[in-house]
Amino acid sequence: MYAFIEGEVCEKANGSLVLLAGGVGWQLSCSNNTLQAAPALGEKMRCYTFLSVREDAMELFGFASREEKEMFLQLTSVSGIGPKTALGLLGSMPLRDLNLAILLGDVNALSRAPGIGKKTAQRIALELKDKVSQADVSDAGSPAAPSTAAAATSGAVAEAIEALIALGYSSTEARNAISQIRDQADTPENLIRLSLRAMAGM
Repeated sequence: MYAFIEGEVCEKANGSLVLLAGGVGWQLSCSNNTLQAAPALGEKMRCYTFLSVREDAMELFGFASREEKEMFLQLTSVSGIGPKTALGLLGSMPLRDLNLAILLGDVNALSRAPGIGKKTAQRIALELKDKVSQADVSDAGSPAAPSTAAAATSGAVAEAIEALIALGYSSTEARNAISQIRDQADTPENLIRLSLRAMAGM
């Protein structure tokens, strides 16, 4: 219904923003990452929006980027993940890291978010892993992007996974192998080499 709202930042509170646009103060529920990306009070901001309509409530959600909104919609498509839980997960780490955690099936990273237990984290990784691509990991529009070194490592991991799949390994085998050795190297070549050695039992 609403693609985005662009207006003056009037209020910033825990979990919400108020934007003044067209003489209306729009209260948007949002993640910590979007709050951190918001400019100072009185400055303009564009928030991509999603209107949630339930029998007992209507709530407008705001996101600093299209990519964060898309991840929110993917998370809420998972059984048992509601809007508030999805926002908590989005705010628990940069968007690029969240994509990487899903790609690798990193249950420990996912379960650090509030309201996310091990079983829920496993379900998220299982249902969304095929929806995350190397582009999501390398170029995710995170309002709180990690350092250049962390971004390079994320890209290398995604590239190494694709290479292993091209070599004939299943996506699950590739992800499992990379997850075991990803802290030992930061280039695709070394990640691939270490993964092949790990799968060979060397």
